[in-house]
Amino acid sequence: MEDKLKQLLKTMKMNENFLSLIFGLVTVLLVGVLIFRMYRAATPSITDNAEQTSVPTATIGSVKVEVKEDGTKVPVELPDTVKVEAGEHLWKIAERYYGSGYNWVDIAKENNLQNPSQLRVGQELKLPKVAVKTIEKAMVSASNTEPKIEGDSYTVVKGDNLWNICVRAYADGYKWSEVAKFNNLAHPNTIEVGQVIKLPR
Repeated sequence: MEDKLKQLLKTMKMNENFLSLIFGLVTVLLVGVLIFRMYRAATPSITDNAEQTSVPTATIGSVKVEVKEDGTKVPVELPDTVKVEAGEHLWKIAERYYGSGYNWVDIAKENNLQNPSQLRVGQELKLPKVAVKTIEKAMVSASNTEPKIEGDSYTVVKGDNLWNICVRAYADGYKWSEVAKFNNLAHPNTIEVGQVIKLPR
């Protein structure tokens, strides 16, 4: 038994260089496999649904929106048309489908509504594919499209509403309730072309 062991040790000593080479190759191979696997795991792969997963989304109320690079938010599941139900008005419809009542202006414009405050039950409305309006954007868009109102009175023209008149006169649409009270308007949503609105200063 001792002789066999001595013989084995002698053989191993003679082939020491060869065994070192084998162990070295195995070690290099294992390290190479580990590096390859680490690199592969760290590299993002492009899949068929990469476009879907890379688009950031959010919710406004119960409305799911896509967030664009410039920060604007666009509703994701916006139907082409809706039918007006009992008790609905444009603000309520805009809140339901855009998450913001301020988009009522876009719906009114898309449907060429002469009097946006008067809707019929069952009336079909087209919903434009536009960004969700915040109060700041609603004020800026209204003030940029129309000239500023300077005087203490204003004559209503086609397409006017108290909100836009107040944005142009005061840079604050919320003043509409003050203007409605100042003019004793029983129905502030209905103003007539040619009607003179007094503007408290």
